[in-house]
Amino acid sequence: MAAPEHLLIIQRPIRVLVADAAPMQRSGLRAILTAGGAPEIVIAGETGDGGEAVVLARRLLPDVLIADLALPRVDGLGVARAVAASGLPVRVLLLTEHGSDEDVLAAIAAGASGYLLKNAPAEELVAAVRAVAAGGAVITPAVLAHILVRVAEALPAPETTAAGKLDTLTEREREVLVHVARGHSNAEIAAALQVSETTIKTHVGHVLTKLRLRDRTQAVVLAYETGLVKPGA
Repeated sequence: MAAPEHLLIIQRPIRVLVADAAPMQRSGLRAILTAGGAPEIVIAGETGDGGEAVVLARRLLPDVLIADLALPRVDGLGVARAVAASGLPVRVLLLTEHGSDEDVLAAIAAGASGYLLKNAPAEELVAAVRAVAAGGAVITPAVLAHILVRVAEALPAPETTAAGKLDTLTEREREVLVHVARGHSNAEIAAALQVSETTIKTHVGHVLTKLRLRDRTQAVVLAYETGLVKPGA
């Protein structure tokens, strides 16, 4: 018996553009993303060239562009910069063999919404694509923990930094920012604060708007930069 029409929910597919110089790598990504466990993800196109990746991003307007950091002609960072500068509604997820601190910081500065190691489990890649497509930001946990400790240790004391940037936030928004900085999802924050997930989404939106941040990754960095959250706390 068919479900009543008002109960039918049509989920828009997540369109992905894959850019990797190695055909076998592209084939592997395609297989992982279109497996039965992720029926809502479709491959909008693929290329082995960074310059063409930018052209295809403009033409196909995928939700997520997965780009290898080491692409010919225009590398992954260049692709991320070009997409961000063009104002396209395309989120960039960078993949790399080895995640150095410098590469992670460069990826954030270039406008990438995600940074993942190529040896990440298949389910982690699928989850990253979903999160980035939904407007979130993803960095491989081990890499993120390492880079945040390094950044925090290199910063001057909070009282000599721009901690005043947080003055525009309410106490609840500061509390939400602490949870975000610790890597908690909206659902986890909602459970901890005993409010709805919709309320948390609203708070996160207010935090990003007030602090003029692009995404959660920048919010995490700012939380450590201002001393709101300390490494290991």
